[in-house]
Amino acid sequence: MSFYTSLNGLKNAQTDLGVISHNIANAETNGFKKSRTDFADIVVGSAFSNPKLTVGIGAAVESVSQNFALGPVEQTGSALDLAINGDGFFTTKNVITQETLYTRNGSMTVDGSGFVSDGSNNRLQVFPTDAAGAITSTTPTDALIPATNGVDGAGNPIEFAGISVGDDGAVTASYADGSNLVIGKIALASFIAPQGLKQIGSSNWVATGISGAANYGQPSTGQYGSLLSGALERSNVDIAEELVGLITAQRNFQANAKAIDTATQISQTVIQLRS
Repeated sequence: MSFYTSLNGLKNAQTDLGVISHNIANAETNGFKKSRTDFADIVVGSAFSNPKLTVGIGAAVESVSQNFALGPVEQTGSALDLAINGDGFFTTKNVITQETLYTRNGSMTVDGSGFVSDGSNNRLQVFPTDAAGAITSTTPTDALIPATNGVDGAGNPIEFAGISVGDDGAVTASYADGSNLVIGKIALASFIAPQGLKQIGSSNWVATGISGAANYGQPSTGQYGSLLSGALERSNVDIAEELVGLITAQRNFQANAKAIDTATQISQTVIQLRS
């Protein structure tokens, strides 16, 4: 029995090492959220077992929990580098699969077609607005910047000149004649159980039955944080904390390996006594 108990301990320590290593590897990944391994003890008994004589048979991985605490915010100066100062997730959509993704990494760019996209060409979702900037629909849509804003007196197209994002999520396109056009307000998503979101890589998550469906809202309203333009949220991994956890996991692995070695020596002694 001691062999299997210690073997479970080795597997658990290995899982813990894997989670910690993943955290450390993403210490510089924008929008990354660290995880931790939670364990539970295993006790086998029956209704007739004497509770004073019950011996546990090890531990099992209960869950790998995500920590969505706010990471440090780094100033970049780029208008389309966005950070959420509070709760919420940016909403993007995969162009090919039409899958809706959620992220805390606000590093955005404008592609050749005028869509505001992340580094994987997933399009940022915004609430459509009217000419005055008032939201006209609560259904998010792709953020699209028109290349021109009409024509000037000579009949020449008025070309796009720049973009800005307000703390309320308003995405405003500026044009060569000095005119401005609000193309939408960034749609932030929240979840009743964000720890239930499924990681799919590139600092993206998708909703699951555990997380519940997304609730959408405008930045700086209700539980949604305000937006910081010209800044990015960095990983919330604390390297010092992870290194301490790495040492602890390594010691746990060594201790369980030693327990297996001790059980082997005892078995050999018993066999020699009987031979």
